[in-house]
Amino acid sequence: MDLLKRSLAPITPEGWEQIDDEARRVLKLHLAARKLVDFSGPHGWELGGVNTGRLKPIHRGPVPEVQHAVRDVQPLIELRSPFVMSIMELDYAARGANDLDLDPVIAAAERMAFAEDTAVFSGFPDARIKGIIEASPHPPVDVKATLEWPRAIVQAKAALRAAGMNGPYALALGPQAYAELTADSEDGYPLRQRIEANLDGPLVWAPALVAGALLVTTRGGDHEITVGQDLAIGYSTHDREKVELYLTESFTFRVLEDKAAILLRRT
Repeated sequence: MDLLKRSLAPITPEGWEQIDDEARRVLKLHLAARKLVDFSGPHGWELGGVNTGRLKPIHRGPVPEVQHAVRDVQPLIELRSPFVMSIMELDYAARGANDLDLDPVIAAAERMAFAEDTAVFSGFPDARIKGIIEASPHPPVDVKATLEWPRAIVQAKAALRAAGMNGPYALALGPQAYAELTADSEDGYPLRQRIEANLDGPLVWAPALVAGALLVTTRGGDHEITVGQDLAIGYSTHDREKVELYLTESFTFRVLEDKAAILLRRT
């Protein structure tokens, strides 16, 4: 048995298979940051922090004329999103049903993806995570109308290049930005096609990016997410009718080069 304690759950192998497959599908759709940054892991539950290679001096050590310093380590944060399933509904899988009601799995996976991406994009001070947006020294490029997106992206690319941040570049799109770029323009030609023609990387749907869009260089070495326990489903408790499960992970995120991204702010 491991920390997930799945062997204690009253769930058949067929039920677990459908739960895991649905969670995997939703996470693949909703997780955006992992498509843009370097990924390290999974390293397992045992990893509690990431060595930053830096020291924090202690100015008043206990022994005179002896210098003291603490090695700086960035801790991982553990996330858990609980959900409840009907045992009878899950038993149907062993009888051949392939249309289980997996809405609780979907909701938990969406919450976890939103939590991880929010920490990466916007930061999470209590977890000692500085987000890409707050770390960037570049002034945001304001987008005041739908048709301004192509101009704004050209301007953002120019700002990254001027800072020595070469491509390829990827564009993460928040809900409003994604809707505007995929809608038909006045001449019937989607803005997305115009932008993709001038962008040497992917357009990534990022539901957690509420501020607009984020242009990021994907050359590598600029942003890193470190995962201990990768996203997985564990068991909490059950009664005669319901079983409580949870989706969990442990991770942290570091900005290694703050100039490698720029916000396109929809105003």
